[in-house]
Amino acid sequence: MIADHNANQSKAQPELVALFVSDTHLNPALPLTTVAFLSFLDKQAVQAKALYLLGDLFEYWVGDDNIDDPYNASIVHALRKVHDQGVQLYWIAGNRDFLIGRDFSAATGAVLLEDPTVIDLAGKKVVIAHGDAQCTDDHAYMKFRAQVRQVEWQKTFLAMPLDQRKKIIEGLRTESKMEQKQKSVAIMDVNADAIAALFQQTGTSTMIHGHTHRPAIHSSGEKTRYVLPDWDCEDQDKRGGWLAAYSDGGIKTYNWDGTLK
Repeated sequence: MIADHNANQSKAQPELVALFVSDTHLNPALPLTTVAFLSFLDKQAVQAKALYLLGDLFEYWVGDDNIDDPYNASIVHALRKVHDQGVQLYWIAGNRDFLIGRDFSAATGAVLLEDPTVIDLAGKKVVIAHGDAQCTDDHAYMKFRAQVRQVEWQKTFLAMPLDQRKKIIEGLRTESKMEQKQKSVAIMDVNADAIAALFQQTGTSTMIHGHTHRPAIHSSGEKTRYVLPDWDCEDQDKRGGWLAAYSDGGIKTYNWDGTLK
């Protein structure tokens, strides 16, 4: 009887349906963060049916013609390894890596999704997004976002020599850091009306996004919004993590080292 009871308990364990992660900001200047993320792929991601990458996986992406850069290639290879073990990869662009395209998709096996996208999660409709499009109080950023997401702008930019694009991106990163110091915390967060509109437009009651670097679970009535953390494991106060969704409808959040929050 005890053996049968244990077997039934084992069968009753909910299945890991999907993992969600964003804002790792991977680049060669963050070696410990890179190691932590690769460990997540190797130990955690391979256990899920699906892995959703919700933007800003890379600190910057100048175009798919830079995919053979040794650092980029190492991340692409690690993602492909997860895919080849039977995990479906999904990608939503962030504000740092929105130039990722078909070559990246082909190399990793990741399906490129629109932002936002409604998915089925254990029988429930959930809207996923990067989160920057809902930061509507930051008028300067929204204007910039509208410009760089235009097809013609991207075609013109990607036609430039690779070295020139890297210099432009580096200049934009420096400018962005300076502007962030002058902006209020509220401006750089999502707008409540924009979030409410997204819930209404998609007919969902659960939302998962990143971008703001303010991990939290916001509940209001029947609606719940999960905000993913950014990653930085270079200093003593390491941060990062992911969200896990299970077949019974349960959702749990984990720290960068796999411990339950």
